[in-house]
Amino acid sequence: MIRVLIVDDSAVVRKVLAQELSKYSDIEIIGTAIDPYAARDKILRLKPDVMTLDIEMPRMDGLSFLAKLMKHHPIPVVVVSSLTPKNSEMAFKALELGAVEVICKPGEFSTPETPRELIRAIRAAAASRPRKREDSAPAGATAAAGPVNIRTTNKVLAIGASTGGTKAIETLLVGLPATVPGTVIVQHMPEQFTATFAQRLNEQCLMEVREARDNDSVVPGVALIAPGNRHMVLQRSGARYVVTIKDGPPVHHQRPSVDVLFHSTVRSAGGNALGVILTGMGADGAAGLLAMRQSGAYTIAQDQESSVVFGMPKEAIKLGAAQEVLPLHQIPKAIINHLIAEEQTAGRTA
Repeated sequence: MIRVLIVDDSAVVRKVLAQELSKYSDIEIIGTAIDPYAARDKILRLKPDVMTLDIEMPRMDGLSFLAKLMKHHPIPVVVVSSLTPKNSEMAFKALELGAVEVICKPGEFSTPETPRELIRAIRAAAASRPRKREDSAPAGATAAAGPVNIRTTNKVLAIGASTGGTKAIETLLVGLPATVPGTVIVQHMPEQFTATFAQRLNEQCLMEVREARDNDSVVPGVALIAPGNRHMVLQRSGARYVVTIKDGPPVHHQRPSVDVLFHSTVRSAGGNALGVILTGMGADGAAGLLAMRQSGAYTIAQDQESSVVFGMPKEAIKLGAAQEVLPLHQIPKAIINHLIAEEQTAGRTA
């Protein structure tokens, strides 16, 4: 049973969330709180497994409360917020501070998928391993040191992640050089959020990072993030790779789906691809990573210790999809070493 505390200043929202979550037999609402001060007392007294948290509240805002909570008494937190353009930056900050997931608050900006996303987020949070804020950065994680001379024109790097993936993707991309192969990324997140995510990564990484648009070219030095609520498919167009952004039914209850991206990478790039599956709840991407490995691609899964939720990597490892299982901070170096080794092998056989 997952014991949930709901924190929101709106009585209507508290009621709606409680009613929705109470429909599921594995979730118990143990209390609600109108603001962080009331929440603090109930956390100590009720010891919830997961807390939902609004961002904009009186007396103390949700971000300030989250920062204090993750520093002194970390518990799994799902932020439930109105993800307007104004609030998306604050929502992303919540993930940086240690929130497990960010979900759109029921209302004007929600979608028919919002209730399902909320339940998935609560379950993912319950399976997560929250860390104190000062311990959140993986040991040894550093930015790529100087230029790396690798030819990557015909290579594609495909990455998939879910719960905990925003920080994991940041750590991975920051550790890669500007000459990284053309990179395609699926991160499960609300559609109001992916553009902000890409923009923030672009400010921190050596390569260019942007939200993907239909028919964008996949070229070295550029990373494309799949837009929320749209699948991203890799295709070959003559001598170049492009992405197609499309609708379609969710796969593993997800749109975008990692499996959709990975299977399309097999069809279009085959052994010229590298596949990485990172932290996340569920099994999305496991079968696709296996197909990538079977086609000759180099594949990596994040290890359990560095994963926020060891779901997607675990399923991939069980299938034998991962050639290597590595801590997050070692994955960038492994990618670079593999590309250098392939280049050296190609040079010897030329």
